[in-house]
Amino acid sequence: MLVYTAKRLVLALLVAFTISVLSFSLLFLAGDPAAAIAGETATDQEIERIRTMFGFDRPIWLQYLEWVSRAIQGDFGRSYYFGMPVTELILSRIPVTLTLAGSAMAFALVVGIPMGVIAALYPNSIIDRIALTIAVCGQALPSFWFALMLIVLFGFMIPILPPSGSDSWQHFILPTIVLGYYATPSLMRLTRTGMLEVLSADYIRTARAKGLFPRTVLFKHALRNAVIPVVSVAAVEFGFMLGGSIVIETVFALHGTGYLAWESIRRADFPTVQALILVFSLFYVVLTFVSDLLNAWLDPRIRVA
Repeated sequence: MLVYTAKRLVLALLVAFTISVLSFSLLFLAGDPAAAIAGETATDQEIERIRTMFGFDRPIWLQYLEWVSRAIQGDFGRSYYFGMPVTELILSRIPVTLTLAGSAMAFALVVGIPMGVIAALYPNSIIDRIALTIAVCGQALPSFWFALMLIVLFGFMIPILPPSGSDSWQHFILPTIVLGYYATPSLMRLTRTGMLEVLSADYIRTARAKGLFPRTVLFKHALRNAVIPVVSVAAVEFGFMLGGSIVIETVFALHGTGYLAWESIRRADFPTVQALILVFSLFYVVLTFVSDLLNAWLDPRIRVA
């Protein structure tokens, strides 16, 4: 297990290094950052002054080394628009995004995995058809449209939930349902497919023939092996919820990091955009690393693959 962990850790560090290079390069691939900061009406002298002020006239490799050395220490510079340290800005917004993503992921797991298990236990039945229909609707419905419909229904027609804001836990119910419902279909289908494959395996028939309780066969032997691909997909979905919740946060007026990313891109706040891209990407790297270790713990064969 230690050798497998070391290999995955080295791979994660290499991916993180590549991400840092790409996120820094995006600043220059989008055009001249000094001209973007100065604005369309700026003169050449003003643009040159800004280029010198922010150090854009230095070699790119030197700028990258300085930027990544500060980033390792948690210093991403100051926001051009908000006028405050980027680290403080992100830390002030990230609790909203973590709350939303965590509750949405819990919703998707609590709904998706049981639905997949029940659908696999009764294949081609009315229960299976209902579960598949819910999954298809979850992928077909645009998230912003679904969010607006819930706001109209439960915020105005049946006013039992607040339609926007983040002042209390009630404000997170509707966005949790919308964001979690989007991830539910993939978890449900993977669980269903895995359970159908595992339940027809020889070792499951042997466990039943030995007289084990059905609950033991289902949860200890079948579900543990069927859930392995679900862990990997759940890690990716959770990373998407952390970094890709910009639409949900905008619709429900949740001022998290997703909404901050939209604000920073619109206002050419490059230090904040760079930091958010790096932070969002590192979320994926860390979650993938954790999911690999969890899969190796669930299935020892992965460690020697």
